[in-house]
Amino acid sequence: MHLDGEEEIKYVSGTIYSYSFLCMRKVWLSYHNLSMEQESELVEVGKLIDETTYKNERHNFMIDNIVNIDFLKKNIVHEIKKSKKEKQMAINQIKYYLFILKNHGFEDIKGQLNIPKIKYTEEVILNDNDIEDIKNQLETIDKIIKSKNIPKPINEKSCLKCAYYELCYI
Repeated sequence: MHLDGEEEIKYVSGTIYSYSFLCMRKVWLSYHNLSMEQESELVEVGKLIDETTYKNERHNFMIDNIVNIDFLKKNIVHEIKKSKKEKQMAINQIKYYLFILKNHGFEDIKGQLNIPKIKYTEEVILNDNDIEDIKNQLETIDKIIKSKNIPKPINEKSCLKCAYYELCYI
């Protein structure tokens, strides 16, 4: 996709985009189809929450066969998460969805983070600074996924519960 005469921007999945704020190794592994998430109990819990909440809404709105929005209602992109633990990652993911929708001609669209377990919602808006940040992040992701070398593990506390732990440390 071309934006205002600029060079082409390559989209990645919302999941890969959100991973880029946590671990570039996870980005590389996921992009290259080395996924361990089908084995993760935490991922299964997240899927269950997605499937059992907001039942009256149309779930899984696909854009470009890449991005999967939890649901869209009244020009609001809803993203459902199980906890506030990685809240900023979720907000970044929503802004990425808004960015893609804006590039497809959608106007006056907002986002909302929903955490049903604690009845939490937060409005998310895309501004000009966010657009520049997203473009920069996509460039960084593009460099990582085109690299022949897997990025090194980050050795953070979050690694212990990561679905990719075995690919990094065992």
